[in-house]
Amino acid sequence: MQTDLSREKPQAGSVPLEDNPNELNATAPGQLRVIKRNGTVVAYTDDKISVAITKAFLAVEGGTAAASSRIHSTVERLTEQVTATFKRRMPSGGTIHIEEIQDQVELALMRAGEQKVARDYVLYRESRAQERAKRTAAEPAKPHPSIRVTLADGQKVALDLGRLQVLIREACEGLEEVDAELIQRETLKNLYDGVTEKDVSTALVMTARTLVEREPNYTYVTARLLMDTLRGEALSFLSVAERATHHEMAKLYPQALAAYIEKGVEFELLDPKLADYDLAKMGAAIEHERDQQFTYLGLQTLYDRYFIHKDGIRFELPQVFFMRVAMGLAVEEPQKEERAIEFYNLLSSFDYMSSTPTLFNSGTLRPQLSSCYLTTVPDDLSGIYNAIHDNAMLSKFAGGLGNDWTPVRALGSYIKGTNGKSQGVVPFLKVVNDTAVAVNQGGKRKGAVCAYLETWHMDIEEFLELRKNTGDDRRRTHDMNTANWIPDLFMKRVFEDGPWTLFSPSDVPDLHDLTGKAFEERYEYYEAMAGYGKIKLHKTIAAKDLWRKMLSMLFETGHPWLTFKDPCNLRSPQQHVGVVHSSNLCTEITLNTNADEIAVCNLGSVNLVNHIENGELNLAKLEKTVRTAVRMLDNVVDINYYSVPQAKNSNLKHRPVGLGLMGFQDALYLQHIAYGSDAAIEFADRSMEAISYYAIQASCDLADERGSYSSFDGSLWSKGVLPLDSIELLKEARGAKYIEMDQSASFDWAPVRARVQKGIRNSNIMAIAPTATIANITGVSQSIEPTYQNLYVKSNLSGEFTVINPYLVRDLKARDLWDSVMVNDLKYYDGSVQQIERIPQDIKDIYATAFEVETKWIVDAASRRQKWIDQAQSLNLYINGASGKKLDITYRMAWFRGLKTTYYLRALAATSTEKSTISTGKLNAVSAGGSEPLASAPAPAAVPKACSLDDPDCEACQ
Repeated sequence: MQTDLSREKPQAGSVPLEDNPNELNATAPGQLRVIKRNGTVVAYTDDKISVAITKAFLAVEGGTAAASSRIHSTVERLTEQVTATFKRRMPSGGTIHIEEIQDQVELALMRAGEQKVARDYVLYRESRAQERAKRTAAEPAKPHPSIRVTLADGQKVALDLGRLQVLIREACEGLEEVDAELIQRETLKNLYDGVTEKDVSTALVMTARTLVEREPNYTYVTARLLMDTLRGEALSFLSVAERATHHEMAKLYPQALAAYIEKGVEFELLDPKLADYDLAKMGAAIEHERDQQFTYLGLQTLYDRYFIHKDGIRFELPQVFFMRVAMGLAVEEPQKEERAIEFYNLLSSFDYMSSTPTLFNSGTLRPQLSSCYLTTVPDDLSGIYNAIHDNAMLSKFAGGLGNDWTPVRALGSYIKGTNGKSQGVVPFLKVVNDTAVAVNQGGKRKGAVCAYLETWHMDIEEFLELRKNTGDDRRRTHDMNTANWIPDLFMKRVFEDGPWTLFSPSDVPDLHDLTGKAFEERYEYYEAMAGYGKIKLHKTIAAKDLWRKMLSMLFETGHPWLTFKDPCNLRSPQQHVGVVHSSNLCTEITLNTNADEIAVCNLGSVNLVNHIENGELNLAKLEKTVRTAVRMLDNVVDINYYSVPQAKNSNLKHRPVGLGLMGFQDALYLQHIAYGSDAAIEFADRSMEAISYYAIQASCDLADERGSYSSFDGSLWSKGVLPLDSIELLKEARGAKYIEMDQSASFDWAPVRARVQKGIRNSNIMAIAPTATIANITGVSQSIEPTYQNLYVKSNLSGEFTVINPYLVRDLKARDLWDSVMVNDLKYYDGSVQQIERIPQDIKDIYATAFEVETKWIVDAASRRQKWIDQAQSLNLYINGASGKKLDITYRMAWFRGLKTTYYLRALAATSTEKSTISTGKLNAVSAGGSEPLASAPAPAAVPKACSLDDPDCEACQ
């Protein structure tokens, strides 16, 4: 039988190489060296290759005299070929792993036409590999004979190969098509005598992450290897253990939780109330296996910016983190241990995830758990600077801000107090911009704010240009977001090619609070007054001209976003006690604001992926998830730290929450549904209907237990008017010819209408936030977004991460289409599958990327969701080959379909840069020399800027 090259016995009387520590030093400079499986580095020699090949032939052909001569000459020739290959690759010498030599032997046998011998050789290698795996599991390897690790105190100890193998083996457990031996082999190549402990960990992680583009499961392997570093840092700081493997954490996690709470309270980082829990019970509830479900990006994101730290040392571990958040949210529950465990199970399973501020601050001394704050800025100097002060205080503790600036008088308006003229809104917005930059939320993320202005405001034209890179920089705001607050009357004028008049709010103060028909009547009255000369400061322009400028600036600068005032108000459950004057930072919150009330919203998102089972939405599981999630969100209202009194007043009075979803695209993949299809629109409709159905009833259950919110009487809820029913209110005010929304339903809503009239806990219940960062944590697609690209590099504050679509890889493997050529094809085509000819059309349809999905499908799916949501959606629009006509049609359609708001415009030019350095063919567009290692292939596409905690363009609520 053939022999394993690393186990070949030496000739009699010689010293085994692995037993000779001086063997490595005996190799001459420039000589080839071999890394054996036990880590020993020895000189490269031909004789062992000859012996191995000879034994392979003898095992197949026997040792007859007739065969002996042929075998001898063949072995000699093949040995020379193998050696020549390595000398050609490394003429100046280098290090080769034993597996690489065996690969070349196998290849040489195949090329020589010795298929039978090669086949037997392959089978033998596999059997020996299995034997080694069993032996490794039972008997950890010995310390490495030639690599010593430098410890923190300067001491050098032999590299513990046994532990290295255990870590890698644990990291690969339960994952298909990952190779533990390959990771160990490549890691050892990057180590050297005297390497630090930190660099050993880094080498492990870096080795695994380079393999992600070949096999998506390596992202889990990488995360699990990173976990070893996290465990070492936290457990050592907590004096629980110096280090531990994953399986050892089953016993250590309960100890770690108790030590963590003690340290956290001692350092004044955690609420002392957490120490009042039955920590033994809480520790016993921790599921250590859930550490295994992180992707590399998800775990690195948690480590870098979410885990609590002291002097730069993170002493929080993933399951301790989730338990801390859960305990913080349950701290005022009568049965707090049971509820905290319930909350923990929801978070740690990734079935639902709280928003970023909640994850940051739950269980801490300053529990600012809310995501969004909406304010109205008054028209006086003291009020303006008070509003800016409020922005700073809210931003300090990780709140995203939406400011309504419409009441502030326009440029040129008369100021009675000084007998002068106003400088308008823009100079104050510059101050707001700089305040957001200055208050950076404790270093966790930049301050983030969005200014809203109604379309009739006299300063609207200059407002549109705030994000331009040209012009007077004193009248530019490069770091803040802006949004148009558009009344329906303006859109009607655009459709009808009518005029539009701009006013200063100091002359038309009531327009700010009017909506629907009341706004139209009053606006037309003011137009008539201006025509008679009774309102001097005004300007009349063509509505279409202003509309074109809005779209032009949106295309050029990404701002201002287009949001619609009347749908937000006419469908608001709270229209009896106020007016929605703006949305929030990410355009999904629609709550009333006034001088006494700063609207607050608490966010969280259902992970839709985890509720798809056997190709269908598991409604029973979804109902359970939503019920617990709504309870967690309602608890935030009472626990939350309010840095300004107006926010507390508003939140306790109305108790709004915003339950959303994420992973919509992944859920489509699991059902093999293309985003651009009627089936996807139907799924968007029915999945949101289910969430709405269960969320409204969950809030009713809480009302039975805790009482209704204080401003319930007179609300649409109290009248039995559900979000679906409120579409009729919008139709009546706007006119049926200006709206087209589906009003079908699949659930029986009659009992819900009857029930909500008796009471509901929360004035508002649903809103779909961007989920940029919590989607990273859970490893799913962002919010309701289509996939950006199937292969790209994501860069954020945690580093660069190769992201590959695992569902695409799964489907390509099922059709035997996944190989290195396909990886290179995806790189060349920037993550798109559309031009790769060997991919079937049905796969191309399912895996069409964001710019390949016609925008109408995105809008129609959003329209179907909007009928079930009492607030709004953070909706990015992707337009390929953007033009003025396309933008015009898209945004008219968004309004016509009843959307309340839109968010970023992602526009792609009609052409892209030619890849002139890459020789390609249409069928297989790979790099020149496609057989070369993947590292030499073109790089994955870069992900565009998006609303995300990771990106300075927008520090999102989630």
